[in-house]
Formats: sequence, C-alpha cells, structure tokens
Amino acid sequence: MGDFLGTGWRFPVKPNPSGRLTYCSDEELIQQSVHLILETAPGERVMRPSFGCGIHELVFEANTAMLHTRIQHRVKEALLQWERRIDVLQVRVSSPPDEPTLLLIRIDYRIRSNNSFFNLVYPFFLTEGVKD
Repeated sequence: MGDFLGTGWRFPVKPNPSGRLTYCSDEELIQQSVHLILETAPGERVMRPSFGCGIHELVFEANTAMLHTRIQHRVKEALLQWERRIDVLQVRVSSPPDEPTLLLIRIDYRIRSNNSFFNLVYPFFLTEGVKD
C-alpha cells in the first residue's frame, strides 16, 4: 500500500531538532496533499502555473449560497485534477451562524488503493470590508 500512496516531505518543510527533514506517508501524505492544493493559488508555482485551487481569489466575496457553490466547484475540480489517489465523494461548504466570515469546507473522499474513507474540514476565512 505505501508504494502507491507514497512518502514525501512533511509540510511545512522544516528540519527537525536534529537538522533532518521529516517525512510522512500513506493517508497522512494524501491529507497534506489536499491541504497544499487548497492553499496554493494558481500561478503561485513557477513550474506548475495551473497547480492549486483558486479559492483565495474569492476571499472578498459576500458569504452567499452562490459563493458556497463556486467554492464547492473549484475545490472539487482542483482535487480531481491534482490528487489522483482519491475519489472526491462530496464537497460541502457551510458557515457557522455566529461567524459570518468563516466558511467550513468539508471534503469527503475515498482513497482508491485501499477503499478507506476520510473527511477533512478546511477553514476558509472571508475578509470583511470595513467602511470608514
């Protein structure tokens, strides 16, 4: 199983106390990969300009059902393109009633090689405009 899922650097990349890089494998590596896809803006990586999700372009949008749908679409499309070790089962976006600038992006996915189901909740913060 580990051969298919892989081993890679733990993010953020930084040395451990002994000065060596740390690694992660299997399901943890996939989870970190999903986070990297969501946190990377297209154009940010010079050698892969289309890599990323593009949700951060929406940070100044109003918290509406239309925004939730746009985020769902962008997240699902990015994961389908960049993380081929998983099947994206569902992407849902919700906002706690008491925190209108916080969106919770819940991603349900299945790892193809072992049919294990996982979910990840990614917090996405909108920037609220302030009038002078």
